Amino acid sequence: MKRFGFYLLILILGLGVLTAGCANNDQMNGTNQETNQTGQTNGSNGSNEANEDNNPVIYQNTVYGFNFTLPDSWKGYSIVTEQWEGIAVDGPQSGQVIETGQLIRIRHPLWNPEQPRQDVLIMIFTLNQWTDLLNEKFSVGAAPMPPSELGRNSRYVLALPARYNYAFPEGFEEVEDILANSPLEATENFK
Repeated sequence: MKRFGFYLLILILGLGVLTAGCANNDQMNGTNQETNQTGQTNGSNGSNEANEDNNPVIYQNTVYGFNFTLPDSWKGYSIVTEQWEGIAVDGPQSGQVIETGQLIRIRHPLWNPEQPRQDVLIMIFTLNQWTDLLNEKFSVGAAPMPPSELGRNSRYVLALPARYNYAFPEGFEEVEDILANSPLEATENFK
């Protein structure tokens, strides 16, 4: 009789683990719906495959004039906007904010506060700001090198922060793969 109780306990525990695993799988394969900056709703099946490029996703930004190609696994991405600050390097304003600009984060649909993923970061500079940055009139971070230019149009330089992935969060390899394929196309398509 003790043996029957033991087997029954194992069976119940096994079913509990199986049920929890199925519930987690349903959550991972569910559809996420987010609205991107262009107002289009992109759905995601929650896939985490980095090379799933059958139907690339294009983020179009008509404020700053660029398109950014993402793999299909980024369907349902969201856009988070922040502001970068340029700190004067020398002179009477040394250490003070003398320039500001837009920082755009393209956020993976699986990102959440409990388990953040690597964002794609794009800093927006006017042509004059970019020249001043390269001439070391101001700095935008602690890195000993400036951001990397991803592209430019007649109004803006679009750049990647020097240490965008310093913390190596989940998904940083996928973002590196995306960036290796030159995904940014600068356009003259402004609002």
